[in-house]
Amino acid sequence: MFRRLIFEDSAALFTLVAFITAVSIFVSITWRALRMKRPQLAHSEQLPFSTPTPAARHDSDPAA
Repeated sequence: MFRRLIFEDSAALFTLVAFITAVSIFVSITWRALRMKRPQLAHSEQLPFSTPTPAARHDSDPAA
């Protein structure tokens, strides 16, 4: 019956590996963002607005 239980040491190991993986992902994203060049930063700032957006229906015809 007790052979199917997860041992405490292996559970702690898996938790530690998951934490180290998550921290390494966040640190690498932060490091990459901090080292971004100015032209790439300016391009990323304007990404949602790089293409013209058509006006909404309620903005285009105020009389209707």
